Amino acid sequence: MEQKKPRFRIPAWARNKYIISCILFGAWLLFLDRNNILYQFQLYREVNQLENQKDFYQKEISRDRQSHQELFSSPDKLEKFAREQYMMKKDDEDIYIVPTPPDAKR
Repeated sequence: MEQKKPRFRIPAWARNKYIISCILFGAWLLFLDRNNILYQFQLYREVNQLENQKDFYQKEISRDRQSHQELFSSPDKLEKFAREQYMMKKDDEDIYIVPTPPDAKR
């Protein structure tokens, strides 16, 4: 006599059409939709990166505002800045620029 192999039986809850529909719908939303979970994760990372950039630029803006205020607070500081950064001079002065070698440490 031939012995029958036991067949794999699908549980009754897994054969329910509503559960199958919910599983397929969930899989569609998680993996196949335009706004799937991978895309949402990429957007989350991008938002974090942009927030970090925003913090950095806000700190830079506040630092620049402070240096701007210090620079324009007195004519002496403004003159010193112009002389150092833009090599400006008075009419009766001569300026000599001494280049430093590139490997010299300050």
